[in-house]
Amino acid sequence: MRKSLFYILFIAALISFQQVNAQQIMGVAIAGGNLSHVEGDDVFGFRKFGVNVGAAAVVPFAEKWSFTIETIYNQKGSFHKEGGRGMDYRYRHDYNHYKLVLNYVEVPVLVHFEDKTGLRAGLGLSYGRLIEVKEWEDHVRIATTTLNDGPYELNDYNALIDLQYPIYKQLKINARYAFSLVKIREREYVNVDPDETKIRKQYNRVLSLRILWFFNEETSRRSRSRGRF
Repeated sequence: MRKSLFYILFIAALISFQQVNAQQIMGVAIAGGNLSHVEGDDVFGFRKFGVNVGAAAVVPFAEKWSFTIETIYNQKGSFHKEGGRGMDYRYRHDYNHYKLVLNYVEVPVLVHFEDKTGLRAGLGLSYGRLIEVKEWEDHVRIATTTLNDGPYELNDYNALIDLQYPIYKQLKINARYAFSLVKIREREYVNVDPDETKIRKQYNRVLSLRILWFFNEETSRRSRSRGRF
């Protein structure tokens, strides 16, 4: 059902491509970084750095409204430096250092509104496919954390909140918050009392800061101002 929703959104966006003047379509080059954490993994804070790069197409369907379709390489995960403990002190930690690397190829689809200042605000959904996973506890690589037979789900479905603001000509700065709608893993944690365990569902949480370079923006703006939709 969730996959069907993304396919419907993608097909609807493709139809929009055919219905608008080609001069209105804008291309976008994307480069930036993430600060991420995994909710429910007993480690807190947006401490895992990753890259966020790719490309997008922006398809206006009204003077101030547009669809955006992206294809991005998106690095997520979790990180806890040497020393200290995680968030829940009742449950045993067998590590002082923890690192989780989750690398995805994602296809976000968003709807944006642009105000008179050039600020673009958007909401959307994305589908991500896990292409690489690595996990370390106390600097030791966990051998059972593999891509196909490991504990992490291969599919990640996210909701997105997106803000873009122009800083110089076609250059915009972009802030985004993304959060998983379904679990990426379930993990068992053992209490200080070994007879008590807790199962936690885990979810990706990501803050992104990106630079966007728009192509064909002025031509698209002039075409929209003339009412060509």
